[in-house]
This record gives sequence, structure tokens and C-alpha cells, in this order.
Amino acid sequence: MYQFETSIRVRYAETDQMGYVYYGNYATYYEVTRVEALRSLGISYKILEENGVLMPVLENWSKYIRPAKYDDLLTIKLILKEMPAMRINFEYEVFNEDKKLINLGSTTLVFLDKSSGKPIQVPDVVQDVLKPYF
Repeated sequence: MYQFETSIRVRYAETDQMGYVYYGNYATYYEVTRVEALRSLGISYKILEENGVLMPVLENWSKYIRPAKYDDLLTIKLILKEMPAMRINFEYEVFNEDKKLINLGSTTLVFLDKSSGKPIQVPDVVQDVLKPYF
């Protein structure tokens, strides 16, 4: 299993009229966490794309438990429970500054060949860096 954590401070523009983080922003928080997790492993989305591998989102799910508010410092924990194949499944736990769980989420991305648009197996570079965790 692979785990990674990052922090994001809620910006005013991310809140709604009630002062809570607008629900659609959680997908962005997930993306930021995914990109930083892969970067920490030495994998760059940009380089994957330059090498002909795309990773579109196939599924996105969220459960809202407590609201996040402007200027809250959120901790987003990413968990990979299984080695990816054609798909990679990310799970997320979002905590507020009081370390209370406020959101659960998951995304499934698929590896695609850029030129054909067809699904492919996990690229070797991704498999090689994740193998020690599984």
C-alpha cells in the first residue's frame, strides 16, 4: 500500500455563499494531491503525456462529512491500496486543522495511449516505482 499526504489552504474563491468550500473544489484537491504524490515518486504527468500516456478520470466519488471553510488548512491523505493495471484507484481522506475527518473520496483513472485513445497497461515507470509498496 502506498500513502501520501499534502496540505492545502482553502482560498476565499473556493467557498460558496454559506462560507463553506464549494463541493466541486474537492475534485481539484484530489487532483493536486495525485499530482504531488506522483511527483514525490519521481513521476511527472507532463513527462507521461510527452511519452504518449494519458490518464483521464473514469470515476470520481465524494462523501461530505463536515464543511471546510475559508482559510482552513486541510490535510489530504492519498491511499493506493492495490497495484495499478489498466486503471489506478486513488482513495482520499481530507482532514481539517483539528484533525477531524471532513471528506472521503476516490478517483479511478485509466491509462490511455495518446495516439490511439485505447487503454493500455500501467507504464513500466509507474509500475517500477510503486512495486516496493505492494
